[in-house]
This record gives sequence, structure tokens and C-alpha cells, in this order.
Amino acid sequence: MNLRLFDNKNILITGASSGIGEALALLLAKTSAQLFLTGRNKERLSAVGEKCNQNAVHLYDFDFSDMNAIDDFVATITAEKITFDYFILNAGVSQRSLTLETDFAVDRAIMETNFFGPVYLIKKLTALFLSGRPVHIAITSSISGLFGFPLRSAYCASKHALFGFFEALELENRHIKVTFIIPGRINTPISKNAMIGDGTTHSKMDSGQANGMDVNKCARIALRAIIKGKHRQLIGGKDLLMVYLKKFAPPLFYYLARKVSAT
Repeated sequence: MNLRLFDNKNILITGASSGIGEALALLLAKTSAQLFLTGRNKERLSAVGEKCNQNAVHLYDFDFSDMNAIDDFVATITAEKITFDYFILNAGVSQRSLTLETDFAVDRAIMETNFFGPVYLIKKLTALFLSGRPVHIAITSSISGLFGFPLRSAYCASKHALFGFFEALELENRHIKVTFIIPGRINTPISKNAMIGDGTTHSKMDSGQANGMDVNKCARIALRAIIKGKHRQLIGGKDLLMVYLKKFAPPLFYYLARKVSAT
């Protein structure tokens, strides 16, 4: 894979302290790009910065569900006159709880991180997008953003919403390119950090997650999709079958969705 496209570019990666975000950062650290990495865990983010092993890495630790923190981040980069060529909006939190057993505050918290966080960031950077300079936005969604799935109601809703917002943004602005990264089960800590009905963390590695695609392979596929300017990129293994069943054989999808383990 030729990463030269990213040389000398400014790249923002949110959710870079672990999982797919970390893997993407480590791959892009092999280029001459300036990396701007955000994450809510300061220690893990610092560890990722050290692994990148280059001077062109800038770290910002804050929670992407905190709009005031996003304000502070935007104020910092605006004061330093930093503009971005690529946005990789990857910060997110998953869910492991039944719809009717999930407190509404949890629904709202998941939407704040997965949907309103990236939307608010884009809105705060309106001047950049109205300047007319080419910008490429990559959004980490999920196959759960393509259909409903048990124990994921708010998570599915947040990922569905990303498609609507960012497709509209791209259609309105010819200089903005959007790539949706749509992973299935990838071996990352996302299930450990998932929220359950009372707002606490799941704190378990799901077997489906543990047996998922290697995160570094996922990151390579994602970057190839960005390089090629693809609009959507599915990433995963046999779990992607559910995507095609939903599209071409809905009755079978609904039957299997009730049978397949959600963890």
C-alpha cells in the first residue's frame, strides 16, 4: 500500500488511544504527515504517541462527548492556525444492553459521543469547510449502522445517523470527500468499554470481538479505501454476511439476527 498520498498532510484522528484509531495512527506515522491525535485516556494516548516515534505527533486528551472540550480543542488549533487535510472521525462507544432495560441517559451519552461529537466538531470548523479547500473526511461507522441488532439500540441509532449527516454534507459541498469505514467484528477493546443499561461499562471482551479481524488488517483496508476515495468500505469476515442478507433476503436476516449471539 502506497501511503505517499498522506505525506506532508495534516491528519486528525479522534479516538486514537486504542483500537482502530491507534492502528491507523501507527500506520500513518510511517509517512511525513502531521498527526493530531485525540483520545479520552491520557496515558494510553501518550503511549500511542510514543509508539508513533516521530516529532510530527500532537496529542489532545479529552472526551469527545464533552462539547466544551471540543470548544477548547478548536480554540487551540485555530489560534495555532492549523488546518486539516484529512479527518478520521473514529471516537465511539458501544453498548451491551436491551433497549427497554437501558436508561435514557445511556442512550443520550452514546449519541453524544458517536454522533453529536463529530457533528459539533464539523460545525465548529465551518470556516475551514467554507474556504473551498479540498478536505477528506473518513467516518468510522459500523455494520450495526446498516441494520438494527440486539443489545445495540442506541449504538445502531448513532451509527445510522452518521450516514445521513455526512452524506448530506458531501452532497452539498463538492470539495468535501467522505469515506464511510464500516467494520464488523474487529479485535479491539470496544466491547470492554461498551456501556450497559445503568451506564457502567461492560468490562468484558466478547468472544465475537476476540475472534474478530486483526485490527491492523482492518486499518490497512480502511486506509486503502481512503486512498482510493471510496464512498463506503465494509471491513470484516463472515459477519458481513448479515449486511447482504438484510439487503437481499430480509426474512432470513431477521430470523438469524434473533439467533446470532450479540456478544
